[in-house]
Amino acid sequence: MSELNFIATEQAPAAVGPYSQAVECDGVLYVSGQLGLNPETMKLADDFKAQAEQSIKNVGAILKEAGCKVSDIISVDVFLTDMNEFKTLNEVYAEFMGDHKPARAAIQVAALPLGGLVEIKCVARKK
Repeated sequence: MSELNFIATEQAPAAVGPYSQAVECDGVLYVSGQLGLNPETMKLADDFKAQAEQSIKNVGAILKEAGCKVSDIISVDVFLTDMNEFKTLNEVYAEFMGDHKPARAAIQVAALPLGGLVEIKCVARKK
């Protein structure tokens, strides 16, 4: 049976429920959904762009803690409460990803935990 490695960093918000920031299994890293929470204050910014930037920053901090980088991301799922923010999401996302273009889904949802406007999760490979 494969061993699970649970990833945690203070550079991203602590989990707001009974789950880990990320889990590695067989060389694959599964990063839990990250809201746009500031890890120091555990508060959300007021607007979508700031939440999206913090959410992706949180994903980046978890990747780094696990020994991964952006180019290791295989797929991304983005959940947003307003699809009218899709253009803003793409701007923030493109800045983070650079030339790397993993598979992605963007899904509008009715609500997110803590009143968040966006949540981002991903799967990455460990080299």
